[in-house]
Amino acid sequence: MDVLVGTSGWTYRSWASPVYAGVPQRRWLEHYASLLPTVELNASFYRWPADRTFAGWHDRLPRGFEMAVKAPRALTHARRLADPDRWGEIVGRGLRLLGDRAGPLLLQLPPDLERDVPLLGRALAAMPPSARVAVETRHPTWVHEDLFALLERHGAAWVVVSGAGLPCVLRATAPLVYVRWHGPDPDHLYRGSYPDPDLHWWADRIHEWVAAGHAVRGYFNNDEHGFAAANALRLSEILSSTGAG
Repeated sequence: MDVLVGTSGWTYRSWASPVYAGVPQRRWLEHYASLLPTVELNASFYRWPADRTFAGWHDRLPRGFEMAVKAPRALTHARRLADPDRWGEIVGRGLRLLGDRAGPLLLQLPPDLERDVPLLGRALAAMPPSARVAVETRHPTWVHEDLFALLERHGAAWVVVSGAGLPCVLRATAPLVYVRWHGPDPDHLYRGSYPDPDLHWWADRIHEWVAAGHAVRGYFNNDEHGFAAANALRLSEILSSTGAG
């Protein structure tokens, strides 16, 4: 079944002991790839990597591994989706250099950007045609049938989220279902570790999506103390034991 679970980023200092004990930092990516089958590239949001970096990741990662890529904040936050054609070309080049290691492309919209379907439509049209695009919204006005219809027209995935103050809307708008877990703490994003009952609940949801014919990519973003990696490994274990991993 086409289900891959990983974490958002892999280079956190707090992971040195719980995840990378005894592993030199220059080998963290390879070690990560020996544990989990996918990762969400978070650093690309803050600074877009050089071409040689994307090519290097392709060479360092094993066959079958997927690196989802987060679109740069220069497009989503600084420009607020304006001038998407330029960034579509830049993003497309990075994905091509990743080759068969390229996973979905994540567009995370800023929390103060209210629903503007034509604006997002222009941005989606400018993204590389081969990209599996996923859109994470933060402003509540985006939870609307107009948005879901737009995503369906473009074959783009609505990002299902779990996190403080974020609506968890279990909606599938594309062949791909993209999930981001921002932590179980009810008051703060990115904090806490998901307990086993929560992970079993999410495993059941993933089973339902798979049964409906969807591929699933999911990334834990509760990075403190290595919780994200532990949760990803545990959810993968649950999925494997129940036939969806």
